[in-house]
Amino acid sequence: MRVIWLLATLVVLANARTLKDQPKVRYDNYSVHRLSIKNKIQLSLINRLSELSDKFNVWKEYDEHSKQVDIMVSPAASRHFQLLLKLYGISSQLSIPNVQKLIDDEQVSSRDSGTFGWRQYYELAEIYEWLDNIFATYPTVTEEFSIGKSYEGRNIRGIKISYGPNKPGIFIESNIHAREWITSATATWFINELLTSQKEEVRNLAESYDWYIIPVFNVDGFEYSHRSNRLWRKTRQPHATSKCIGVDGNRNFDSHFMENNGASADPCSETYAGEDPWSEPETKALADYLTSIKDKFNVYLSFHSYGQWLLSPYGHTAEAFPENYNDLLEIGAAFGSAIKNLVYGTNYVHGSTASVLYVASGSSVDWVFNELNKKVAYTIEFRDKGNFGFVLPPAQILANCEELMAGMVALIDKAHSLKYI
Repeated sequence: MRVIWLLATLVVLANARTLKDQPKVRYDNYSVHRLSIKNKIQLSLINRLSELSDKFNVWKEYDEHSKQVDIMVSPAASRHFQLLLKLYGISSQLSIPNVQKLIDDEQVSSRDSGTFGWRQYYELAEIYEWLDNIFATYPTVTEEFSIGKSYEGRNIRGIKISYGPNKPGIFIESNIHAREWITSATATWFINELLTSQKEEVRNLAESYDWYIIPVFNVDGFEYSHRSNRLWRKTRQPHATSKCIGVDGNRNFDSHFMENNGASADPCSETYAGEDPWSEPETKALADYLTSIKDKFNVYLSFHSYGQWLLSPYGHTAEAFPENYNDLLEIGAAFGSAIKNLVYGTNYVHGSTASVLYVASGSSVDWVFNELNKKVAYTIEFRDKGNFGFVLPPAQILANCEELMAGMVALIDKAHSLKYI
């Protein structure tokens, strides 16, 4: 078995050397459809289609709140797909007619001349260069930390922002799913605001707490999404028994791992949990680091996209709820109201992951909540509702950031008033 694994690793490393010479994966005329699901037979069909990942890719899984699924379809399978929808009586709405056009438009967006900003998306090296500049500019209130190395040997870097001793901490993990670029863009903007904003509510937020922020957690996948495949989601470690690569890092934590169909055992699935908890060096490194500072933070937030959700534990079951669920709902209502009251009027739905979205076991948020006993922990799913999905236009970055700040102020204020921090 070890020999097979080593051979698989060598193949991946050989491929990595020629990655820059390979053309990027293109999604010309791939379309995204929103399906309305009425029964288990229809849902079973869509789940079966999603296993054929070269032709179909589920962007948003079925949830009980909307009873809808977003699925990307290759042009080669489009006619067959439409016949299946008609045969099974599934109603659909075309959300995105050509995914590649969104990607092309995203790439040709105007770039800030020589200045890091929030009107475009950046690669990992550019984000790390910006971080270096932040550390140099604000040496008295910032401190670099690293949780360890990725499978491909990249450093997973974070920043601590502290304006004084003995403050409660807030930890933010971002971009665990590689294709969700809006998450790291928002995380870097949020870091900048904590350091530069003169607004009273932001200064209070910045100076009342210690902030631990990892802007890009899945560094290998993120790099791959920029260099090769814009829609790559998982990590990049190969498997001994499959040609498919990577694990869904947000199913790889040792909290109700693989329970209640909350993850997949198929290495080719986008929600593959891995053979065992902590199979990925990235998730193990994060867990070890969080354990080492567990007495220094009180709130845990995980940045994701898309859907506009604020999701609390539990993810592994919709049949039970945490003892403090009413408090989590109250905090969630404050978050959603603050965002809704902005000029954009954006609506966020809040509740437990399993009850309002879908069962997802082995997530970072559930692990922190259950194992580290941090009773304010949320997944934040950013914009939008599916018109652009994972390829959110750069023109929407700042609006998303503004919404996050308004929601964050309200979330932390409410958590403080309920004596969690």
